[in-house]
Amino acid sequence: MKLVNGKTLIDDYAWLKNKDAPEVLDHLKAENAYTDAMTAHLAPLRDKLHQEMLGYFVEDDVAVPQKDGAWTYYNRIEKGKQYPIFLRKPVKGGDAAKEEIILDMNELAKDQKFVGLGSLERSDDGNILAYGLDTTGFRQFVLHFKDLRTGKLLPERIERVTSVAFAKDNRTVFYTVEDPTTKRSFRLYRHALGADPAKDTLLHEETDARFSVRVDRSTSRALILADIHSQTTSEVRFVRADKPAGPLVTIAPREQGFEYAVDHRGNELLITTSSPATAGGPKATNFRLVTATLDKPDRASWKEVIPHREGVMLEGIQAFNGFTVAFEREGGLPHLRFFPGKSLAMDASHRVALPEEVYTLWPQSNPEPDTRAYRFAYESPITPQTIYDYDPAAKKLNLKKRVQIPGGFDSARYEVKRVFATAKDGVKVPLSLAMRKGTKTDGKNPVLLYGYGSYGIPVFPSFSSGRVTLLDHGVIFAMAHIRGGNDMGKAWHEDGRMMKKMNTFTDFITCVEALSAQGFADPKRIVIHGGSAGGLLMGAVTNMRPDLFAGVVSEVPFVDVINTMLDETLPLTVQEFEEWGNPKKADELSYILQYSPYENIAAKAYPPVLVRTSYNDSQVMYWEPAKYVAKLRATRTDPNPVLLKIHLEPAGHGGMSGRYDRIRDQAFTYAWALDRLGVK
Repeated sequence: MKLVNGKTLIDDYAWLKNKDAPEVLDHLKAENAYTDAMTAHLAPLRDKLHQEMLGYFVEDDVAVPQKDGAWTYYNRIEKGKQYPIFLRKPVKGGDAAKEEIILDMNELAKDQKFVGLGSLERSDDGNILAYGLDTTGFRQFVLHFKDLRTGKLLPERIERVTSVAFAKDNRTVFYTVEDPTTKRSFRLYRHALGADPAKDTLLHEETDARFSVRVDRSTSRALILADIHSQTTSEVRFVRADKPAGPLVTIAPREQGFEYAVDHRGNELLITTSSPATAGGPKATNFRLVTATLDKPDRASWKEVIPHREGVMLEGIQAFNGFTVAFEREGGLPHLRFFPGKSLAMDASHRVALPEEVYTLWPQSNPEPDTRAYRFAYESPITPQTIYDYDPAAKKLNLKKRVQIPGGFDSARYEVKRVFATAKDGVKVPLSLAMRKGTKTDGKNPVLLYGYGSYGIPVFPSFSSGRVTLLDHGVIFAMAHIRGGNDMGKAWHEDGRMMKKMNTFTDFITCVEALSAQGFADPKRIVIHGGSAGGLLMGAVTNMRPDLFAGVVSEVPFVDVINTMLDETLPLTVQEFEEWGNPKKADELSYILQYSPYENIAAKAYPPVLVRTSYNDSQVMYWEPAKYVAKLRATRTDPNPVLLKIHLEPAGHGGMSGRYDRIRDQAFTYAWALDRLGVK
């Protein structure tokens, strides 16, 4: 029991935080045994789903090669192997050139139960590969350097590296490291290959615990960019890549509440910013584009070229020598806008037309500033990953590859739809739906509804071969684009964080009700699914409206908000005060207490709940879901099962690392969900 701002908080399950204590491990093993016993009847369905999912599973595949200097780089997956293999060929010799393996993750995993890959960067001459490796699931990466000419590792190893960038001299490396306790990326170093890392030059240490630091190269490859950012504020510094011993130059000092990001071309900086266009003017919530010169990068020198637009979010920009691409978000969908040459005039620009009502896209590697074509990936819930090269001068979309799904998959058998739910305040909330073609809106369909709604991260309507099996079983897979993400622009995030967080939960409940009202869902056959901050969503809406759901799947759920946000030694806590609030402040504590899942468990009937987590999760500590399950099971008034399945072997926030292991895990979760939906 503890007293916080006059409120008494009781935590009967705090003892579960004692990691490695025998009684805690015994408890977690007992939870797994209980879950195994309670789901034993699902073994035939689980095995059936696993085989169906394997039928659609791409076991052999090769990525589209991408030229970078004297080499083309690509990766490959092979049947029976858990991890990708990274490869290259010399440009001279074409397709007949000899293939080189630069990193085989399967070899690295031979003596490990978990392998996670962090940074993966090459020196400009292609001789040195830098890669980060995590073997525990805790997302603490050790940086290694490999000489690709000899295949040998360089002697130095650097702990807890979060980002890496090479300078043009091919021997100077900039990198950031995290605090070993809080995992905040807070220091920027300069390293010379072959030197003792203990003697590396510290270039910046961020002392404000709200801020993190990462390093990258500009699209031009001419600048090393150090991005220093909190949830609401940012500052960027640069050093010239051809003068790595030079000073870090600050583009514009941080101003609380305003963000900016930078790219570079020639003598020009291209800056997307939320700062006002005029002193004292309104914040550019959806960002605007300004330019500045390298020698005068300060705010006073910024020149606006694309103003703030109310309905269009400017998510980012990349400047190549022959064109510029802007990443926009409008109507809940991402868009690519191209500007010819070095022009940034809106009336000379155009968007790429894309074929579906619901989709997602993201940039691929485009390492050469002189490229004439821009490579990006596209997919939808029913369209597998598709790689395009877009020629902005010819306005031509060139299909490079579409992943071929085995098992007789035919996207024509399915369809996607965009529908809307009307929130209590009149806001229209989009939902993306995937289903078998010809599915009737007769109110009889089972639905699995996914949600997230935090950190300004949108829900991506992507393709999953595993989810296709759900569609084959007659399930509608739905995604709720609720406030808290930036699905409809930056204001969508602002309306779902801090003292407006309740909008996230009421939006989701509205989406559930709309699926029934519009005939897509049988109101008694809706299972909801979310992970991490989406697990917070699951816990909050289950407390608020337990009658709406036939089952709840909550993965690595952030459900113990108050206790976690009171502990500033935990990873991410202080950095997230600007997302959730600080419970040491009375008004923010009172607001969080309205929705925090752990505190709001009550003596009433709940639907069946499946909670999944990992013992080595570094983002949401295992004890949050363990405490939540224990309290929910002890408090509820109904006999419905509350199950906890925890990976005690190395696994992380994203679960297991091997691709075959993950699909087996997914079959377990989907079997439980289908059972709750009454689907065989």
